[in-house]
Order: sequence, then C-alpha cells, then structure tokens
Amino acid sequence: MGQLAELERISAPSITGIVGRLEQRGLVAREPNPRDARSTVVCATNEARVLLAAIRQRRTAFLATRLATMTDEDILILSQAIDLLNRITEDA
Repeated sequence: MGQLAELERISAPSITGIVGRLEQRGLVAREPNPRDARSTVVCATNEARVLLAAIRQRRTAFLATRLATMTDEDILILSQAIDLLNRITEDA
C-alpha cells in the first residue's frame, strides 16, 4: 500500500480507503505478498480489467471522432501542446 500511495502521490490512509472501496466493488483483490508475509499485493480483478477495457474503448472512439473533425492546423497545435505537457511532467 505504501508503494501505491507513493506512486499516486497521496497519503497511505487515502490509498487504503480507495483500495477498500475498490475491493468492496469487486474491482481489486488483496493477495499475500510472496516476498514479504507482512504485506499484501493489490491486484485488479477480471471484472476490473473488463470495465477498464470498455472505458478505454469508449474514450478512444470519442477521441477518434473528435480528431476526425479537426483541421491540420488544430492537429499541429495539439501535437505541440502534447510535447509541452510531456516536458512539464518529465520529472514529476
């Protein structure tokens, strides 16, 4: 849980609450850590993987539809913005 909290840049109690709610919904499962019996590993369930795939598919379709209506100039500006955002977040 500590590693997940650090990765998400939130407090350990916050991540514990989030994982607890995801577990109640059947989206994650806790399993014993094979390298450290004092801790657990959080894994996505099959239900979570299916849900995530559906969300990604809808998002991709939405973006494809929007990108198809953009001009070449809009695409160039968007590409430049993506490059700038990547530079800003490189060391984050």
